[in-house]
Amino acid sequence: MKFEDRGSKIENRESVLKTRGSRIEDRRSRIEEQANLEHPSSIVDPRPSVLDPRSSILGFRTKRRLWRDKFRESLRGIKLGIRGHSSFFVHFFFAALVLATAIVLRCDALEWCLLLGCIGLVITAELFNSAVETIYHGLDDSTRPRVRHCLDIAAGAVLLASITAALIGAIVFVPKLAAMLVHLID
Repeated sequence: MKFEDRGSKIENRESVLKTRGSRIEDRRSRIEEQANLEHPSSIVDPRPSVLDPRSSILGFRTKRRLWRDKFRESLRGIKLGIRGHSSFFVHFFFAALVLATAIVLRCDALEWCLLLGCIGLVITAELFNSAVETIYHGLDDSTRPRVRHCLDIAAGAVLLASITAALIGAIVFVPKLAAMLVHLID
């Protein structure tokens, strides 16, 4: 008797699953019919052809952004990076100090290129660090310990860029300051 009861239960489950499957198919067909009636152009083949010029690997292409929109978003990103982190003020202070020193010491074009490149390198590294920090602070508490090393690596990149900039600044400024000091002593 127990075996017969199990067999009838299995048959009942199979019939329930069949009716559920047919209900889902009915819903799908009704939705497709409504879409065809309301917006015939809204029906799209879910598998676009690779040869179709409107398609890309990830699906249909979106409208291209204008260059001014890209620049506007980039400038907004710089503004958000600078406003959100206090270490930028330290970098800007030293950048202004370097620029003033370069003007006073009358650096040539190559030295200006080196100094401006170093300033750009440090500020760019700091912006990347700010982006990683922003992502880190947006994570939930269970994910943060796993991503903590990324934050440390980004801070290390800023430190390395700052040390490199300081060394290049020393290479540019020390000979000029030494010559100025020798000239003042004589």
